[in-house]
Amino acid sequence: MKKTVQVVAAVIENEHNEILCALRSQHMSLPNLWEFPGGKVKEGENLFIALERELYEEMSCRIQAQEVFHENVHEYDTFIIQLIVIKAKLVQGVPQKSEHAQLLWLQRENLPSLHWAPADIPAVQALIDELA
Repeated sequence: MKKTVQVVAAVIENEHNEILCALRSQHMSLPNLWEFPGGKVKEGENLFIALERELYEEMSCRIQAQEVFHENVHEYDTFIIQLIVIKAKLVQGVPQKSEHAQLLWLQRENLPSLHWAPADIPAVQALIDELA
């Protein structure tokens, strides 16, 4: 039986209406795929607190988690991910790449130009649908 992992991810928009995208490094599972930054939720942890903690640990910036935007379950070869995408606001610092290979701010209509991790694709589509 595959393990299910609960993961939170942030949709952060800057003042130019660009969204922060993160490229998974060669050393991560699913290397060279784009994702919304975030990470695993610890046992019993509040989703918003988990997201704020992960962004601080991974990108040395402070965010304020605001609202759950999208949620889906995706089955990979070796595990199942429950991805909860949360809209968030950058409140302190500038995101720094430490675990990721690259960070990119992108207009939402250009999000499909990236090669996304499969679990993130439904949230990408939901962001584009917001424009309609």
